[in-house]
Amino acid sequence: MNELFTEAAPDLSDPLGLMRACHRRVLEHCDLMGRLAEHIAHKGVDAEAREAARRIHRYFSIAAAHHHQDEEDDLFPRLNRVSLKLADVIHRLRQDHVRLGALWGELEPLLARPGDIADPERFGEQCKTLCAGYREHIRVEEEELFDVAQHLLSTDDLRAIELAMRERREHD
Repeated sequence: MNELFTEAAPDLSDPLGLMRACHRRVLEHCDLMGRLAEHIAHKGVDAEAREAARRIHRYFSIAAAHHHQDEEDDLFPRLNRVSLKLADVIHRLRQDHVRLGALWGELEPLLARPGDIADPERFGEQCKTLCAGYREHIRVEEEELFDVAQHLLSTDDLRAIELAMRERREHD
């Protein structure tokens, strides 16, 4: 029910706003992941845990994956072309994407089939590690990249990012 009152995300005509909204959703799903790990540790895998796992799995498999692709394929290359000062930050963020992808690769099969979680403590640690990585990654993007991007990118750049994001999402 609390989903009825979540803030609406900007539409694709505001690609940076949509990326920021995705950050909020990632953090919300990380919070849910933490609650899921606690639930499984205390109550095991029941219907409620399966539903939470399904929601987390779907979000990270589709929306978060699109978000990484939006940045890797569309945002980062454009920013690299207009600002050499951002190169180190972008390099770090790309490395984060690889690391976060590897961490997700460990959790994905467990969230797809939560009944396979044999070690709830390890599962909880994996969730904490992934979410800590996302929190730091998002902090860097929000503090060091997005505000600068808003000023550096041209209207044509933002429109091109919007079109690429739209096309990416039409294939779902």
